[in-house]
Amino acid sequence: MTTPRVALVTGATQGLGLALVEGLAHRMAPHDTVYLTGRDLTRVTEAVDAVPGGGAQVRGELLDVADPHAAARLARQLRDRHGGVDIVFGNAVMRVGPDDDPRAVIEQYTEVNNFGTTRLLRAFAPLVRDGGRLIVVASSLGTLHQLAPVLHRRFDGLPSLDEVDRQVAAWRDAVKDGSARAGAWPGFVNIPSKIAQVAAVRTLASQRRERDAERGVLVAAACPGMLNTPTSALWWDVSAAASPAEGAVALLDLAFDPARPGQYGELVRHGEVVPWSSLAFSAGPVHAT
Repeated sequence: MTTPRVALVTGATQGLGLALVEGLAHRMAPHDTVYLTGRDLTRVTEAVDAVPGGGAQVRGELLDVADPHAAARLARQLRDRHGGVDIVFGNAVMRVGPDDDPRAVIEQYTEVNNFGTTRLLRAFAPLVRDGGRLIVVASSLGTLHQLAPVLHRRFDGLPSLDEVDRQVAAWRDAVKDGSARAGAWPGFVNIPSKIAQVAAVRTLASQRRERDAERGVLVAAACPGMLNTPTSALWWDVSAAASPAEGAVALLDLAFDPARPGQYGELVRHGEVVPWSSLAFSAGPVHAT
């Protein structure tokens, strides 16, 4: 008998995260389980109730990635229930608007978007079974091409997730004390944050590459492209952009299609690798989601 598969999505009570849960449930079998997670129990329950029937079982779980212990705690629970996981989408995100003061929001922003990402990677990477997928939802902004060359060393070739966290903390502190504004850092905090997310994926992948290749495991970051969401509409004209359900399709394909070695440890957009370094970057439209 085939072992039931287990999938998990963080930040899944609305938008892209909810679309990923719905897509996973549709593509997986009735004996499989998809965990819909979020930090508010009421919203988690409502989101689970809203998922169309059929396909895999959808279960709600509380997971606040800003809690330093929450990801590890849930990982232990899923290990005890299922023995491992097959698909993990790290999608939890705190969004900022044009009127937000970066100095006021940066601490919580990095706790969710960046430290939340590295906590998820540490907690769930050891649980990914053969043929599994560990995917962080990022952005085309998450490349060194978007950062001043003097800052590239901050995120390129880092030896550990701890070092990724240290670099994020240094940037966070510079935003908080205002020194980032006088330096080379971009004013849009989404850019360094997304670069650090991709750097975390690349760092983890560098440590696991050989073994994951043997096991058919894919570790990657993924960009869904510009999406028509209320938050994106604060920054850009998204009237012609894809819906969250449309944007989820390429990410789901990445999770279910055969692993392509060239995608391992990379940022993938619509099946194609987005080059990490500015030297390799090919000109084209850049989207912020």
